[in-house]
Amino acid sequence: QVQLVESGGGLVQPGGSLRLSCAASENIFDFNAMGWYRQAPGKERELVATINVGGITYYADFAKGRFAISRDGPAKMVYLQMGSLNAEDTAVYYCNARRLSRSFWGQGTQVIVSS
Repeated sequence: QVQLVESGGGLVQPGGSLRLSCAASENIFDFNAMGWYRQAPGKERELVATINVGGITYYADFAKGRFAISRDGPAKMVYLQMGSLNAEDTAVYYCNARRLSRSFWGQGTQVIVSS
């Protein structure tokens, strides 16, 4: 069973930065893509950023220019560097991995942007 464990969430002031980490139990290059999603209170889960096996990245419009997804293959880690955070970025952030038709999720890490 694939396990994804997120970390790095917390309370951050508006304008601040945070780096989220996702530790995978398997070789991340065995997945077609990995990514980050988020779910704010009362809202649906939405895509933040993805990186595919070839290293091509994709960002939601709100993440462009502020967030960066990266990975460390040997460490089996995927990261999300977030900057210029604002209150609208408050959400639970989830790590996701896709292999063919299967999708795997972590438990999420809470990010709260507040002064």
